[in-house]
Amino acid sequence: MKQLVYTLALLGLPLLALAQAPAKNSKDQAAAQEVDKLERQRFAALVSKDFTFLDKAFADDLVYTHSNGKQQGKTDYLQGVREGKSVYDKIDVENINVRAYNNGQAAAVNGQIIIYQPNKPDGTPNVAHLKYVTVQVKDPKKGWQVVLWQSQKQPEAK
Repeated sequence: MKQLVYTLALLGLPLLALAQAPAKNSKDQAAAQEVDKLERQRFAALVSKDFTFLDKAFADDLVYTHSNGKQQGKTDYLQGVREGKSVYDKIDVENINVRAYNNGQAAAVNGQIIIYQPNKPDGTPNVAHLKYVTVQVKDPKKGWQVVLWQSQKQPEAK
């Protein structure tokens, strides 16, 4: 939690802003649309293992918290995808909500996805229903980058 507060403070994004309605200025609206598109592209890149896109999409100081609580940085997370420790056969986006702030320079994102991974050893499907939050910032040279990801498993719908 301290890392999140520190990250948000560095971004010039007061915690109070997260509780307020998104700003209506055109820069924030355009940023929200751009981040929504990039979120979907990032999920597709995880499935296709497009490491060129993923390397650009994740900030060097990324804090990636998996649904099991394990935290990784950018290098460790991407290495795990390369080595097959994190395998994504398919990712379905159920919904994404993007709120941009600071004249289109920061965005808080929350959503729901379904991750399909290789079957479990007993042959049963390996499907994870996740709710997630992420924070993205717009770097002047690198563009939008994920600085924080956190997800939580949800029960499967009956």
